[in-house]
Amino acid sequence: MTDSPSYRLGVDVGGTFTDFVLLDESDREIHIAKSLTTPADPSVGILTGVRAFDANCVGHIEATRRIAHATTLVANAVIERKGAITALLTTKGFRDILELRRHVRVTTYELFADPPQPLVPRWLRLPVEERVFSDGAVLKAVQRKDIERAVAAMRAENVTSVAIAFLHSYVNPANEQAAAAYLKELAPEIAVTLSSDVLPQIKEFERTSTTVVNGYVKPLAQHYLANLDDGLQSNGYKAPLHIMLSNGGLGSTTTAGDFPIRLIESGPVAGAIVGRQLAELLGIQDVLSFDMGGTTAKACLIRDQALPITDELEVARSKRFTKSSGFPVGVPAVNMIEIGAGGGSIAGVNQMGIVQVGPESASADPGPICYRQGGDRPTVTDADLTLGYLNPGNFAGGTMSLDDAGAAAGLERDIGTPQGRTTLQAAWTVHDVINETMAAAVRMHVTERGGNPEAATMVAFGGAGPVHSYNLARKLHIQKLIVPLRAGVLSALGLLVAPPAYDIVRTYKAPIRTLDADDITGQMDAMATEIETLLDGIEEAGERRFRRALDVGYIGQSYQVTVPLEGRPDGDNVFETFARLYREKYGYFYDDVPAEIVNLRVLGEIAGAGLDLTPAPKGNGAAAAPSGERQAYSPSRGEMIPFAVYDRAILRPGMTFPGPCVIEEVTSTTIVDADGSVEIDDYGSLVITLEGV
Repeated sequence: MTDSPSYRLGVDVGGTFTDFVLLDESDREIHIAKSLTTPADPSVGILTGVRAFDANCVGHIEATRRIAHATTLVANAVIERKGAITALLTTKGFRDILELRRHVRVTTYELFADPPQPLVPRWLRLPVEERVFSDGAVLKAVQRKDIERAVAAMRAENVTSVAIAFLHSYVNPANEQAAAAYLKELAPEIAVTLSSDVLPQIKEFERTSTTVVNGYVKPLAQHYLANLDDGLQSNGYKAPLHIMLSNGGLGSTTTAGDFPIRLIESGPVAGAIVGRQLAELLGIQDVLSFDMGGTTAKACLIRDQALPITDELEVARSKRFTKSSGFPVGVPAVNMIEIGAGGGSIAGVNQMGIVQVGPESASADPGPICYRQGGDRPTVTDADLTLGYLNPGNFAGGTMSLDDAGAAAGLERDIGTPQGRTTLQAAWTVHDVINETMAAAVRMHVTERGGNPEAATMVAFGGAGPVHSYNLARKLHIQKLIVPLRAGVLSALGLLVAPPAYDIVRTYKAPIRTLDADDITGQMDAMATEIETLLDGIEEAGERRFRRALDVGYIGQSYQVTVPLEGRPDGDNVFETFARLYREKYGYFYDDVPAEIVNLRVLGEIAGAGLDLTPAPKGNGAAAAPSGERQAYSPSRGEMIPFAVYDRAILRPGMTFPGPCVIEEVTSTTIVDADGSVEIDDYGSLVITLEGV
């Protein structure tokens, strides 16, 4: 008698494609699928795409016990300004904090480089006569009449969401909670977000900004998640829906709906999780995780096999890669960079006669010209096809037939003719420009984190990542490149191995030398209990683990170092650890300057399944044999030359072969130029060595 089948489903919705991974928990077999995203309502594409598993996994809908989902909905809503009409209730006299920001000029010498316009216009920032002191004492309580007046103003402007951010509410939330109670009574149809719930931390601007962004996307996120959950249930799924959070953990739909700000990096982070686990598995210290899809590319420097977590994230930057040009969001998130570069990035000649690629994307609708879905502007995918890197008759596992003639004609019309170039030259220019754009962004990301791209090993994935990774690695002087199995859907696979997790950060100001260990322990115990309650909403068995830490800095300094905490806090031990970490980060330390605790941190998680990368079956010693060859462009030779074509499905560990070659699989294609070589490692990954870098 065989056990009943049991599955886990991962669904990663991208701007162009939606990726699906179905894991059979009985034999660990992994099934994959891709479908075009339906931008108008992504849930439609999800419910259509899962049907791809019907033939090989009979009964998978009823047997699926967990569904994990990643989405770019929140980030896109902020970037595209498609959130709710939002109001802000703020302490009287502080309504302009969203404009005042930090008085940091976006660029030092560019006088007219402005930050993005606030998501809440000034006339919807409604002052309330209330006041809480910095020690938590209530000087003036919220009055019902002020909230009544605010409700009237909000209804006149068709407001559907309100953010409440009062002064010093991180110490005492009583006034925010009172205002929320009045709003629930007077206007129950308006969604409410409290800063004391979203970000109970010091720094007024960051706390207000984070709360506003949460309020701006809350109705949209709740509507989307409810529709998706209902759609899955009506189609027979009984499994709970879990959502990828920006910190690399999974949360319930309730948590995600209440705090959609925690989904700001939901889409990109899943791939970085697998990148970290690969680094640990292969013993690599520094990994550059590189994910390129149809709309965006994401990069993450993973040092010492640990995901980089930050609470200084910015979204919707007015200048693409420039700090202080976006909306700060203070929730913990994996530190990565997102670039408006993907297979769907539109190429053209700008007014200065220069080829520009992206950030505008053809997305899934209408898509690149070669998709035959109405797109009429050349894209990166059209260029890659014209260069011979993609197989027009076997794209996306043979589910799509690409129009190579149409792609070439579009490139000639929009780029070749205006610039007096051949079609091939136009295609290579598009490919090279997008690679240079990504290289510049990656260099900045790595440098900001104190790293060196030349010392890293690149792990490339995503539908377009393996196509561009070789030439990108060359620009970054990276010598080793790894393309894992199932690279095209690796982010969806990351959803299956991510643990349910949640973290809370709260301000707690106290000098280190005289810290109250009992009080700190009690505060952290209460935070752990709160996390326990949130994890209770996730139907997942497993050990619950908690990690505690303190944010410590010099008194009066704006920046802190996170100090891991083991057991009861001890002032001397905390100070010694702070000194060591501070010296490692900044190169010096002032022993005679007093330090203080600023924030308490607690992370709770349910131990995940872990990445099961069982070594692939060894080969029989046979050499890798190409299945054929086709003409493709070689950057090192500067011309079209024969590239050997390999079917990745039949490659086995230990096989080696030289470039130039194309390695095709169902979800992606890997390109290796003439000066590179390939080895298949014990886990089935392509290990590519670049010569002469």
